Amino acid sequence: MGATRRTGRAVPQGGSPAAPVDMVGSGQLDGALVDWGYYRAGRRDDIGSYIDALTLARGGEGFVWMGLFQPDERQLNLIGAEFGLHPLAVEDAAEAHQRPKLEHYGDHEETLSAVLKTVRYVPHSRLTATSEVVETGEVMIFCGPGFVITVRHGEHSELSGVRHRLEKGSVRMLAGPGSVLYAICDHVVDSYMDVADGVQSDIDQIETEVFTARGWRSIDRVYQLKREVLELKRAVAPLAGPMHALATGQNQLIEEETRHYFRDVEDHLLRVTEQIMSFDELLTSILQAGLAQVQVSENEDLRRISAWVAILAVPTLIASVYGMNFDNIPETRTRYSYFFVLVGILAVCTVLYRLFKRNQWL
Repeated sequence: MGATRRTGRAVPQGGSPAAPVDMVGSGQLDGALVDWGYYRAGRRDDIGSYIDALTLARGGEGFVWMGLFQPDERQLNLIGAEFGLHPLAVEDAAEAHQRPKLEHYGDHEETLSAVLKTVRYVPHSRLTATSEVVETGEVMIFCGPGFVITVRHGEHSELSGVRHRLEKGSVRMLAGPGSVLYAICDHVVDSYMDVADGVQSDIDQIETEVFTARGWRSIDRVYQLKREVLELKRAVAPLAGPMHALATGQNQLIEEETRHYFRDVEDHLLRVTEQIMSFDELLTSILQAGLAQVQVSENEDLRRISAWVAILAVPTLIASVYGMNFDNIPETRTRYSYFFVLVGILAVCTVLYRLFKRNQWL
């Protein structure tokens, strides 16, 4: 989307720009700033002042990478004003809970804003009807000429490992802010694959249990796992469009060589998306099979009950007839009538039992 890029520098009434404020040194970002660094010629330069680093970056020499963790609205507004971020992008970063997306800001679309959903597999000894399997977070990345800003939400969205790997491999850092964006996307998509492997193990376990005797009792666990897979799908699937745009689109922040790396990330994303889609379909099939087992089990119980009712109806009928105390009931005066009636009841019940047993009603 097109938007006029603001410099974010306050202009006093007299017309001259206000002196920049060192947000890092003044403590205005305390509690939110995780790390920041100035990178020049592919290496981190331990320049003392944040203002000096930002001045050099704006002059086209290197770039600044600032990492924030759950900043408040005031801190984000300060960052937005200093780096000239679009107000809508700052608002999205403050509210969090955004859908994965990629947006462009500026007259020449020189500033990128990307939202990635992070996921983490929650370890558990046994899946229950209330188990949390997938935990989601969010990373918002602002890339512009001379700067990268990452805003994290969620305890498991940590990016220090990405920064350390890039600092060790200085060749990639020569590509500027685009290489940082690639490294973060690659890290997030790799985490999707790890989570998918964990969910696969849970599905294999629940599938084995459902197709055992009385396995339908695990239906509530299948439903819970399906809900967790849907949450994972909502985090992963929408990223396909933004990743394709990064892999094929033209942007001055992303060099041609870096786009090749984005294509590799896109390929991994498509693979894990297909895997997650298959999880959803498989769990739907398992759920339907479980419900069918419930119906089969209910039918078996009903047939079993019906068979015993039929067997017990014989002695009930005979006993009720002879319990009416009429004088002219057959065999009531015979010496062995009681014995003959009991034997007859037992014989009929035995025949019925064998008949139901042969037809697998019992």
